[in-house]
Amino acid sequence: MPMPRPPQLDSAFQQVTEVLTQVQGKPVDLVKDSWADIEAGVVKLLGGPFNPGQMEHQVIALALAAALGDRLHADHQAFWFPYRETPEGAALGFPEALIMLAPFGAIVDALGSGKLDRVEEVVKTIRTSLAQAKFGGTGGAQRLGPEDYMRLFDPGFVQVVGVDSAKAKQAWDSTPEKIASDLRDAINRAPKLPPEAKKQLDDQLVGAIRRLESGKPIVSQAARAPRVVETVGLLFGATTSTGPAAEEFWSDVVMPLLFVGVPTTFPPLDEEELNAAKQGVDPLFLFLDLVPFAFKAPDDEGLLGAFPGTSLSLPAPEFKGSNQVRLIKVGLDAVKEPLAAFDPLKTRDAIKRFGEFLKEKGGVPTGPAQGAEEAKMMLDAAMTLLTDLKQAVAAGRDVYVRRMTEAEAASEPALALVRTALSAPRIILSP
Repeated sequence: MPMPRPPQLDSAFQQVTEVLTQVQGKPVDLVKDSWADIEAGVVKLLGGPFNPGQMEHQVIALALAAALGDRLHADHQAFWFPYRETPEGAALGFPEALIMLAPFGAIVDALGSGKLDRVEEVVKTIRTSLAQAKFGGTGGAQRLGPEDYMRLFDPGFVQVVGVDSAKAKQAWDSTPEKIASDLRDAINRAPKLPPEAKKQLDDQLVGAIRRLESGKPIVSQAARAPRVVETVGLLFGATTSTGPAAEEFWSDVVMPLLFVGVPTTFPPLDEEELNAAKQGVDPLFLFLDLVPFAFKAPDDEGLLGAFPGTSLSLPAPEFKGSNQVRLIKVGLDAVKEPLAAFDPLKTRDAIKRFGEFLKEKGGVPTGPAQGAEEAKMMLDAAMTLLTDLKQAVAAGRDVYVRRMTEAEAASEPALALVRTALSAPRIILSP
């Protein structure tokens, strides 16, 4: 059974297949034809060396990435899962072992070298890894699915963090040996961490730091190990933070509630909007959709709809060589005024008054409420996040937006205990 392709990949696949068929004067099958045969037509389409910055060339690479995905699905049951750090917005996972592949990158490398059949080297590596997992006893216990890969790899969660930049810089300027030693000591001193969690943090976190090049400042290695360097900065420098939440929740619910503020009047309603209220749509969803902003949001929408693109910067210049930075310093001009005015009780009251306004205008529900429990949970979560955000901004530290995976979000409580241990005074008993 064919594997559904992400829309952008499927569109490129169909377009390039059609054009190659015209160029070659015969049917072209990107999935079944040999890479050498496909390359003969691709060379004609490229019209010269492959240029990843050229849109037409990108479309070709996307089409071939889709074809590679289809081949790996047929041979190894590979599947697509959303992955925001790739140009195609998706990556391949495998059910038998934890292996992730970004096909677009593999295709770009092969086209850039002028040898499309180099993709077979990637396929061979995957085949070997899957065989090792199967026969080496490390795979097969539980089949993995797209949700598992999203939880582990896709940075779909966001938190806002206040950072003491001086402390973060001090940690980043230290060597891996020094930071690994301090971190191991803090893990061992964290009293509420269970033994299994201590071992896991030591193996994964301290181990990752020790794999950095010894004797060199940690920050100097940001381009090749951005995730490790970011984590070190946060462990030593973070002072306040919000809880993690899905990025879409921040941009679609949390920040709009902030910028709407506490309206004293509400906009006129048309028949369609009243019908939605009559059908039982919760007032929160209509409030978000209909009530205009009282405060000016960034013109370019920016990050999370709240931080202008012009205000964003890297944590340190050394991160410039990486295209996968998840820790972004943000300017606060757009959120200072609405955060100063934010009051969760007043926001809740405004939504309640809006519900009463709907009923006054004839939007009385004629059936069961739709999403009332979901709306309550969303409003509670949004109020908590905005309260935490207000505290983080009021603390006067540099503020960062941090993208993270669901698995990283789940590990935050344990890392918070380590962070506390790092900042706690050490008690040395003298004989």
